[in-house]
Amino acid sequence: MSDLIRKTILAGLGALALTREKAEKLAKDLVKRGELTKTEEAKFVKDLMKKAEKSRVEAEKRIEKIVEKTLIKLNIPTRKELDALKAKIDKLSKK
Repeated sequence: MSDLIRKTILAGLGALALTREKAEKLAKDLVKRGELTKTEEAKFVKDLMKKAEKSRVEAEKRIEKIVEKTLIKLNIPTRKELDALKAKIDKLSKK
């Protein structure tokens, strides 16, 4: 597995691993240490979850691009190409 693929997958898994529960625990720890006020806690959790979701979406897009490039390099048809071919076969079969 190439280093880029490995890093992309790990980044995606890291973003997915951040649950609301973990974000809330982190926020509470920051409040206890005085690095975050109690009133900032909810916004901090919301912002953290938004960033995690954005990271997850970006990781998915990167993985899709990598898979697409790999399919092209290996000359493997995509689902869209297979569906188009099936439609042509169906059309020719009806003649």
